[in-house]
Amino acid sequence: MAKSGHESKVKLLNAATRVVRTKGYNAARVDDVCAEAGVTKGSFFHHFEGKEDLMLAAVTHWDEKSRAFFETAPFHAHADPLDRLLAYIDFRKSLIRGDLVDFTCFIGTMAQEVFDTHPAIREACRSSIASHAAAIEPDIEAAMRTHAFRGDWTAASLAMHIQAVNQGAFVLAKAEHGFDAAIMALEHLRRYVELLFERRADVASA
Repeated sequence: MAKSGHESKVKLLNAATRVVRTKGYNAARVDDVCAEAGVTKGSFFHHFEGKEDLMLAAVTHWDEKSRAFFETAPFHAHADPLDRLLAYIDFRKSLIRGDLVDFTCFIGTMAQEVFDTHPAIREACRSSIASHAAAIEPDIEAAMRTHAFRGDWTAASLAMHIQAVNQGAFVLAKAEHGFDAAIMALEHLRRYVELLFERRADVASA
């Protein structure tokens, strides 16, 4: 019984992320989420008090899945931290493919809609984006120690800029109903990051 309850809850969380990515937060209805999940409304209210409660839980669910996905991504294999950072950008670019609903961001979509109406969800979205930035900060800091760099900036500020470009790329993809502009934005980001650093000749590229 507990397993069945857990399965229905996970189905609802996964459905919530897909419905929001498809319709947006405001247009997403509990009925839509239940239909996408293939569960009854009674099952929904067994797990969640309402739509906002569901979306707050969905943010946590999204974060857990994203963290596991990026922790095992191939860009970690590079020995040089600058190569890891550039490979991270390449990896993000490689995810921009297929249908818009499959690669655009659940968190970014909600944040654009609820920033002034649902402060709890807005804060959860802010925290999610910040955690993605924090995950790449160590590689940026290591790259700054390993190589010379240009300008007056911090690892934290560059990490957040990278997330801003990622989110902006998703907006461009939605506006153009395609992914060419989004890919171009990530390619420009890679060139920008490369220009920030001057590689030390004695550091081998992996």
